[in-house]
Amino acid sequence: MASAAAKIAEIEAEMARTQKNKATSGHLGLLKARVARLKKEMLEGSGGGGGGPGEGFAVTKSGDARVGLVGFPSVGKSTLLSQLTDTESEAASYEFTTLTCIPGTFFYKGCRIQLLDLPGIIEGAAEGRGKGKQVVAVAKTCDLILIVLDASKPMTHKTIIESELENFGIRLNKEP
Repeated sequence: MASAAAKIAEIEAEMARTQKNKATSGHLGLLKARVARLKKEMLEGSGGGGGGPGEGFAVTKSGDARVGLVGFPSVGKSTLLSQLTDTESEAASYEFTTLTCIPGTFFYKGCRIQLLDLPGIIEGAAEGRGKGKQVVAVAKTCDLILIVLDASKPMTHKTIIESELENFGIRLNKEP
């Protein structure tokens, strides 16, 4: 049986091959729904197989510093990683494109810095929604957490992300 990621890739390839017109819009809608369902299963770990929850989150720490990109889904974390490093992180117009931790490295003033593109955190991550626990576990290993926000969204998103991180024991801008 193919993994959920392989199924998603297969469905996305079929969507790319399908001509877009009035007659095929229903079929494309069903394919998009199938992709969304598979991604949700991958996020919640209810796929029933594969490598188990957290697959792809074990990234070896390398370089002089480690920076984690944390934020809501579809705010530009993958695009930022791709622009700063030579790593290609998939970016798309739908949420939860990034399902695992994607590392990249760049050099700044002679220092090698590891940049981690983490999946989006959703409200309620501290209670186990999405892959919040795995994402924050990786964020705890970072020397710096960079909160990425969408400028067109309300500033309350920053407060939500900060409270989710603090619920996991990550102190932001506070003395130890």
